[in-house]
Amino acid sequence: MEKENKILDIESVAMSLIAHSGDARSLAFNALKKCREGDFKECDSLVESAEKASVEAHHVQTSLLINEAQGNITPVNVLLIHAQDHLMCSMLAIDLIKEIINLEKDRKGE
Repeated sequence: MEKENKILDIESVAMSLIAHSGDARSLAFNALKKCREGDFKECDSLVESAEKASVEAHHVQTSLLINEAQGNITPVNVLLIHAQDHLMCSMLAIDLIKEIINLEKDRKGE
């Protein structure tokens, strides 16, 4: 079996990571806003959407990991580092916002 040599367009991968991560982060902060307003149904829906956007970002990152595992070295540039930073920040934001929402729900008896 011949090894597939897949060349990724790093700029497109980075921009996709940034877009999905940005969506995830924005949705998470919108969920927090709805939580503050007491709209827990919409809050939960937004958290779910944030998590779905985060999964999309993870799929993009996984393509980078698979490409590397297949022996194709990824050229690292500032844009890719910036994209990875967006992913990490959005993941952290979602985790922290979910904890804040849970605290608020506990406080309000939801």
